[in-house]
Amino acid sequence: MESFKSELTIISLKDDLSKVELPLMQSKLSAGFPSPAEEYEEGKLDLNEYLIDHPAATFCVRITGDSMKDAGILEGSVVIVDRSLEAQHKDIIVAVLNGELTIKRLYHLGGQVMLTPENNDYAPIEVTEDDSFSIWGVVTGMVHRFK
Repeated sequence: MESFKSELTIISLKDDLSKVELPLMQSKLSAGFPSPAEEYEEGKLDLNEYLIDHPAATFCVRITGDSMKDAGILEGSVVIVDRSLEAQHKDIIVAVLNGELTIKRLYHLGGQVMLTPENNDYAPIEVTEDDSFSIWGVVTGMVHRFK
């Protein structure tokens, strides 16, 4: 098993989160022949409103590495991180451990704190009192482009 090593790139949010409304289609997704007549617009979806609950406390991080791939967080994904939320057991967090920025799942086991990757190629990391450890925020969403 490898130890964790990932490079995360912080992406600032614009001060002015202007509304970007996209049509939200409601449809039954079928593996057969699609029928455009069955689709209709459910409403509008503003991605800023959908993804960002606390704009002043939110930042984005571009992911490098594959330690969280089994959680669906892939190389190139951009995660939405909310600093205003208190991290809970099993939350995915962005943290600094001994000067390294990382994204992992947080586990509280007894009095022990573990940072667990979502990839069996990497070992969980026990945070000890000798470590410099700080949680930057809780991951609340993700954006990933396919093209």
